[in-house]
Amino acid sequence: MKKRLLAALLGMTMVAGLLAGCGSKGSDEVTKTADGKIQIDFWYSGGKTAVTVFQDIVDDFNASQDKYEIVTTTQADYTETYEKLQAGIAGKNAPDMALLDTDKSRNLSEKNLVSDLSGFIDGDSDFQKDDYLSVFYDQGVDENGKVFALPAYGTTQVFYYNIAAFENAGIDPESIKTWQDLAEAAKAMTSEDGSFIGWEPMWGSANLVDAALSNGASLLSEDGKTVMINSQEWVEVWESFRQWIHDDKIMKVNSGGQGWEYWYTTIDDVLQNKAGGYTGSSGDQADLDFSIVAAMEQPGFNDNPSAPTADALQLVMLENSSDEEKEGVYEFMKYFTSPENQAEWSMATGYVAVRQSTLEVEEFKEYTEENPQALVPISQASHGTPALIDPTGGKIFDALSIAADKVELENVPAQEALDEAQKTAQEALDSISE
Repeated sequence: MKKRLLAALLGMTMVAGLLAGCGSKGSDEVTKTADGKIQIDFWYSGGKTAVTVFQDIVDDFNASQDKYEIVTTTQADYTETYEKLQAGIAGKNAPDMALLDTDKSRNLSEKNLVSDLSGFIDGDSDFQKDDYLSVFYDQGVDENGKVFALPAYGTTQVFYYNIAAFENAGIDPESIKTWQDLAEAAKAMTSEDGSFIGWEPMWGSANLVDAALSNGASLLSEDGKTVMINSQEWVEVWESFRQWIHDDKIMKVNSGGQGWEYWYTTIDDVLQNKAGGYTGSSGDQADLDFSIVAAMEQPGFNDNPSAPTADALQLVMLENSSDEEKEGVYEFMKYFTSPENQAEWSMATGYVAVRQSTLEVEEFKEYTEENPQALVPISQASHGTPALIDPTGGKIFDALSIAADKVELENVPAQEALDEAQKTAQEALDSISE
């Protein structure tokens, strides 16, 4: 889940962003702290809980050795991190390490702005590549084998349902095998006056894309030359959502507000018994009361198997850092992705651990026995679709976002919205092939 910081933290990060990275740094320069440690500047973002836990792990790393000091700067969200990173690179005051979405990491890699981690990995006899979940690890490897990022954690969107609402309507959660089953359940739970809504998809294209993938949809044709987002598999799913939201009025989308306000409004609707459930991030688990809600995997669409995206949030090493700073970045990457720290991170935030051996950490085993909802995202990620690759640098995703607003908010027929999106996206794809 891509989650907002609270308003106070937003203000703090704006100031921090202005103060961070004053001056320029060349690749042969090493920044040191007052006590002589090599300073590693790190930019990242996350919700309130995630930021706190991330900082705790950073502090533990700093205390664990005497050579490096990670200095953090938080941003409002992943997009802002990327935008400021681009500006920092251009102004020669970028950090040494950043936390990014896969598509943004890949974009920087294609411009040779982030380092290839292969040399560090190949020279590290302790590195256990096979222990990283391939659905997350492989998202940081390009077609030529360059390892441009390591996964920090995974995320996938699951169902969170109001236990009492399902019980009162006589709905067995195990009976939800398809999105059509969920629509029937939402219809049964929705009140006549609309004061209680059966289900709340999360605003944006993510839920719609997940459901389309679970209907056998593809972003591109097999040869990669044709954008497929207005195919029957896409249109059928998006039109179903339009009908459920606007015609049947058994679903509702909260939108607008500052930052991630819409996200928390959606969560509150379910926790305050105004909705039967919602589709949200694995990272929401830190903000949920599991005496009120429970979690389950997204289903398939029609007779197709469930195949929602499993996204990796990635740690990248900036190319312009010195060799000594890069060594420190790599050491932190290993530290953060150790099974023990992945267990701490996953238990506190709900995000998906990227190491298989995390399941064997005793504290994590005990936690998941008492909190089985923590295993739902891990289970879903195991059969999920790796983050989609947009070869246009984000223009296909942008077109989908515009189309999603038209369908979810403006009641535009899915065929019309997706035809327009496909035309825009195809032009963008063709332009990079010329």
